Amino acid sequence: MLAPLLDHLRANRDFIANVVAWERIPARPARYGPLPEAVDPRLAAALRARGIDQLYSHQAAAIGAVARGENVVVATATASGKSLVYTLPVLSRLAARPDARALYLFPTKALAHDQEAETAALIAAASLPVAVHTYDGDTPRGKRSAVRAAGGVLITNPDMLHAGILPFHPSWRALFGALEFVVIDEIHTYRGVFGSHVANVLRRLQRLCRFYGSDPRFICASATIANPQEHAERLVEQPFTLIDESQNGAPQGRKDFILYNPPIIDETLGLRASTVLAAKDAATTFLAQDVQTIVFARARQTVELLLGYLRDEMAYLGRGPDRTAIAGYRGGYLPLERRAIEAGLRDGAVRGVVATNALELGIDIGQLDAAVLTGYPGTVASTWQQAGRAGRRAERSAAVLVAGNSALDQYLCLHPRYLFGRSPEHALTNPDNLPILTRHLLCAAFELPFDSDEAFGGFDPVQPVLDELARAGDLHATRDRYHYVGDSPSTGVSLRTGGDDSVVIQDNSGPQPNVIGQIDLAGATTMVHEGAIYIHQAQTFLVEKLDWDGRLAEVRPVEVDYYTRAAVGSNIRRLEAVEEKEQGGLTIAHGEATVITQATGYRKVRRYTSETLGFGPIDLPALTLETTGYWLIFSEALTDRLYDLGILLRPNEYGPNWRAQRQLALERDGFRCRTCGASGEESMLHVHHIRPFREYGYVPGENEHYRTANQLDNLVTLCPSCHRRAEAGQQTRSALSGLGYVLRNLAPLFLMCDPEDISVSAESLSPVTRAPTLVIYERAPAGVGFSARLYELHDTLLAAALELVGDCRCAAGCPACVGPPGDIGPDTKEVTRQLLEILVVTH
Repeated sequence: MLAPLLDHLRANRDFIANVVAWERIPARPARYGPLPEAVDPRLAAALRARGIDQLYSHQAAAIGAVARGENVVVATATASGKSLVYTLPVLSRLAARPDARALYLFPTKALAHDQEAETAALIAAASLPVAVHTYDGDTPRGKRSAVRAAGGVLITNPDMLHAGILPFHPSWRALFGALEFVVIDEIHTYRGVFGSHVANVLRRLQRLCRFYGSDPRFICASATIANPQEHAERLVEQPFTLIDESQNGAPQGRKDFILYNPPIIDETLGLRASTVLAAKDAATTFLAQDVQTIVFARARQTVELLLGYLRDEMAYLGRGPDRTAIAGYRGGYLPLERRAIEAGLRDGAVRGVVATNALELGIDIGQLDAAVLTGYPGTVASTWQQAGRAGRRAERSAAVLVAGNSALDQYLCLHPRYLFGRSPEHALTNPDNLPILTRHLLCAAFELPFDSDEAFGGFDPVQPVLDELARAGDLHATRDRYHYVGDSPSTGVSLRTGGDDSVVIQDNSGPQPNVIGQIDLAGATTMVHEGAIYIHQAQTFLVEKLDWDGRLAEVRPVEVDYYTRAAVGSNIRRLEAVEEKEQGGLTIAHGEATVITQATGYRKVRRYTSETLGFGPIDLPALTLETTGYWLIFSEALTDRLYDLGILLRPNEYGPNWRAQRQLALERDGFRCRTCGASGEESMLHVHHIRPFREYGYVPGENEHYRTANQLDNLVTLCPSCHRRAEAGQQTRSALSGLGYVLRNLAPLFLMCDPEDISVSAESLSPVTRAPTLVIYERAPAGVGFSARLYELHDTLLAAALELVGDCRCAAGCPACVGPPGDIGPDTKEVTRQLLEILVVTH
């Protein structure tokens, strides 16, 4: 079925004209190694009964290293049999020592339940006297005491270990006292904020193990990343032996990987056809031929839009009305909903699924034949994880990556070989991030009092931090010990965010309120503000009320043909360098930053056409983010040179009465945007000249034309979003904003991060530095290491930016290089290129 379909696509001139790469990844035969002697004979017999007489070479090498007493990290491709690497040595040891224990950690409950079933089946086949149990939030309370008393393998997730096991360690003393193995699967997902939290949870775990007298070995599994060994050692803080892709002996079926760039629909502006609609068309091509297909999308809202589009297409083709044949899958769905979708994929009842990266991991969803990726997932590792969800080992499969309009996606289209080489991305964590570490210190102090000379992570001793917590009243200090008094603090610490809050989404339309999902606090400001359209399983809900203090969004189902998109403003309040250097008139630095962000308003966007139907205000508090950033400050000499060359425009001098007139305009407008009604902090609002100031011909010292230009009837208060639209036809050149756009979009290529993990601020005259300044800052409190990495990659990043802008086919700037039309001026691309040439040559 799939082969003739792919042949048809290759013969389709319209399709193939937009294919920038069609990689035929050949089938690969297996390479084997002998079954290590350390494997229990009963397990060996069970494997032979399944037709497994020998192991793949990487499995044999890894099990041999475990047998030698080493910590092992296995980083090989999807579907390479990594689970046997830990299952065989763990079960062999537990069968030989009945009182021994093992702990398995998976990033999601779905993976944990999958592994329980797989491990239990192997135990039953080998008739081993080993128990296996899952312990998570879904475990019935009546069974929890039995699980705590049981031996063998305990399967859980970091969240449950953090909040449901470690704080109650006296009830788990049999586990901690006899723990021989800790298995951590999918460690590439433990990066950024989540990874920094998990590293601290593992510190607490090992602290309790030492208290109870055990010293477990660690076995980790990862997707292919640039630094699997370093990453494992950073998470666990122990040495590891690496088994990587070079030793992978698993067979591989043929895969056709297609990189598709939607056609340009406006040559002048460089605009391409919709990525979402192109992904819909690709998925429809497979689904119409009954090829079971998974479609990945980056954002929850995109998942719901695509789901609706595909259901409409299938109904049009006469493949309805069974709406469950195509399902959505994302965070925010309830557990029973997700389990039903997974089961439907396995038994074939669900023929297509549209998912976020929640289905990227190794959950058993059967054997799909095609994967469609809506835009670059953000990392090479995620790209191959998602593409690897389709395909049996010995059969043909297909993956289509539909490129987006972004600079990052278009850079990959210009350099398609980047996808097919070794991943250059590093998984980054910062376990010593102070806001994260201090939360876990309180949790650890609740579990066991701290001695004054005790170390914790990078603090040896950790006493200075404990002293600060004691002064704040969070700990009680005696002469040589620190105690936590009160209930466990772990329940108030989320591992998934830098903060601790989330908002519950509740449908109040029925006789009883029905919780349909939840969202973190930062996301709530843009997704569930009053007036927002929240989409769940392709059904649209209107947010009628957001109780900010109560963390509750009340919604009701509505039938509308639009969705909403919020505008967010931000400004930099503080920059404090940790490390800096001077290069050719630039100060390049990374360090601490304070950022104020506020959702200011939203617009209603029609489905399919993306036209704006209207605006609305968002009246929510501003959020203060204490984080880290990487920044460039232009010296006075370099700035003057750029002014003289016309690359940067000298900032407008609005005259001596500007400050007073601006304040009067804000007060007259009630500190609200006159277009959409958005309110906010004074620093978040802009005061705009209706007739451009430059048209008045003000020359300082020669005339007083500023008085006419700054009259109140020529001034209007606007939020940042409306201000951008108001200036769409007036903008001239903006090399600094063009540079910020390029760097912000290329940075994730060199970091293993989501593009949403970072933001950029470009100011022609920063109130903090009093100079042109560009800041890329992390959106996680205190940061997780991206800024320091960008500081190291500064020259590489600038060179890639110059290459991207220089090679882009557009005439005067587009979303693939310096920004979308309307946000840039007609000269932005050229002056950004000139700026990059000066900066790259200088360095």
